[in-house]
Amino acid sequence: MNESNDVDLNVPEHEDPNLSVEEEETPNVEEDEGPNLLEESPNRRLAAKLLVLASIGSKDEQISLSEIRVGVGAGAGAGAGVANSEIRVGVGVVNSEIWVGAGVANSEIRVGVRAGVANSEVGVVAGVANSKIWVMVANSEIRIGVGILLCRILRRRSIASSSTTTTLGPSSSERLGALSSSSSSTGRLRPSTSTGTLRLMITSLDSFNPNKGGCRLPKSKELPPAKHSISAIARIRNALAFATHTFFYKNDFLYVQTPIITTSDCEGAGEMFQVTTLFSDAEKVEKELIQNPPPSEAEIETAKLFVKERGEAVAQLKSAKASKQEITASVAELTQAKDRLARLEERYKLKPGLPQKDGKIDYSNDFFARQAYLTVSGQLQVETYACALSNVYTFGPTFRAEHSHTSRHLAEFWMVESEIAFADLEDDMNCAEEYVKFLCRWLLDNCLDDMQFMVKHIDRNAIERLELVSSAPFERISYTEAVKLLESVTDKKFENKVEWGIDLSSEHERYLTEVLFKKPVIVYNYPKGIKAFYMRLNDDMKTVAAMDVLVPKVGELIGGSQREERYDVIEKRILESGLPLEPYEWYLDLRRYGTVKHSGFGLGFERMVMFATGLENIRDVIPFPRYPGRADL
Repeated sequence: MNESNDVDLNVPEHEDPNLSVEEEETPNVEEDEGPNLLEESPNRRLAAKLLVLASIGSKDEQISLSEIRVGVGAGAGAGAGVANSEIRVGVGVVNSEIWVGAGVANSEIRVGVRAGVANSEVGVVAGVANSKIWVMVANSEIRIGVGILLCRILRRRSIASSSTTTTLGPSSSERLGALSSSSSSTGRLRPSTSTGTLRLMITSLDSFNPNKGGCRLPKSKELPPAKHSISAIARIRNALAFATHTFFYKNDFLYVQTPIITTSDCEGAGEMFQVTTLFSDAEKVEKELIQNPPPSEAEIETAKLFVKERGEAVAQLKSAKASKQEITASVAELTQAKDRLARLEERYKLKPGLPQKDGKIDYSNDFFARQAYLTVSGQLQVETYACALSNVYTFGPTFRAEHSHTSRHLAEFWMVESEIAFADLEDDMNCAEEYVKFLCRWLLDNCLDDMQFMVKHIDRNAIERLELVSSAPFERISYTEAVKLLESVTDKKFENKVEWGIDLSSEHERYLTEVLFKKPVIVYNYPKGIKAFYMRLNDDMKTVAAMDVLVPKVGELIGGSQREERYDVIEKRILESGLPLEPYEWYLDLRRYGTVKHSGFGLGFERMVMFATGLENIRDVIPFPRYPGRADL
């Protein structure tokens, strides 16, 4: 997600955008441009009170301007914040410290100051929404770094000259170390009466030297609003998760936690992450063999001979009718000899590398004694509960080892999957439609502020799209009808050829929803060759009772089907898909010993967030995206 527009300064167009700005600090801020920074301003977002207490020499004195008041928020009085936050500053002569805490919504301000005779330092950490301020002082200079989303601002103040240097921060991939090497220019910080943020008024500019590691100036003209995109997306995602549980709870669904580790491939695509300890075990064995080499064949033979001798000794004692004490001692020696031989033989069998059997990896030595994977879907497991408890759903992470770098794919993503007992495809489509409408209405009713932010900064049609989906009935057409409509299109040339039997791509799905019908569309009865084995085969023997819910901006949002309940049919479908029967025996038992008609669907949670916010890249709607080559944090 590109956040370069979140910070914007009023910079003359003829100047280089890569610069650092130096401003003069004026003790009297009451100027004709903008309100006084020290006065109450009930229209500002932040409310805090700075009470400066100074210790000078051995006496405690109050500075003449001992109180700084900043009024913020409608109706906020002096020294009052959203939570009546208060900032107190204490200054001493040597190694004194100042800590300032101000809570504003989810933001937090902490200030730490150490003031000494030499090398005095001041540290400030402040958070506004997700932004951060960092301050350090060395040799009577104050440097303030302000983090705004993925940008940062460094502010340096010379106490002696009362001047301030402000350097604009680097992009997300750069570090704060580059800030101190930029050139500077002068200007003043002014409050904006319209937005309540600070504006930098530049009076003069120095030349920019790229060899000194200067930072690029972001394009925005003002500091970003507190509700920036990262926090807004997090709240929208949270609201959608809560709405999901609310919808299913109100409709008598039971929440089931399905396993993340599985032995079966639900989709049959084979793109699964394998879970194994064989590699770590092999490394341990190799290290062990280096430190303690395995015994030789001669040592094994010697140990066997000793066991034989001990056995013969026990036999002789028994035949000689020796005392019980003598026989017991001899038996103990024999037991010890056998244990030592067993340990030697076990170490003798240790070989470096992965265990092999018949030329293949022997998974019987693995942690689960068989091949195991990270799940691609909890559907098969949740079906077991549907047959016992009727309507159920699961909501959790799923994984796909697909080497794709597109804006629509992740290696780790969240799925909402429901299973409805005694339901056919029609019931499944009805439930899916109501669920999507419920999510849209929930955002409009409970998350409108964040949605308005998305309209202003990300996608101006976001709220309009939610209102459309939540109110309009979804169009329903068969796959065959959809292909005919797409084949007749003349005003657009698709990158992927349209013909019966293909899996509709995103461009096809979005054309149906955004151009042809201008509302959500449910396409049903897909060719069996492009769908999973568990979907019920229709009477035409060519299609399956499957459906996809297509929405504007995203395309496919939900995929579902009526499940194949006939044992002989699903067994044949598994074999046709090239899958072994053994991992699915437990699943086949649900049909083998009797079942009921049931259906279900799955919603890609990140795609729902994309649909709601209007963001184009799926990596921007999940806190810690995982994709090929990236698994940080």
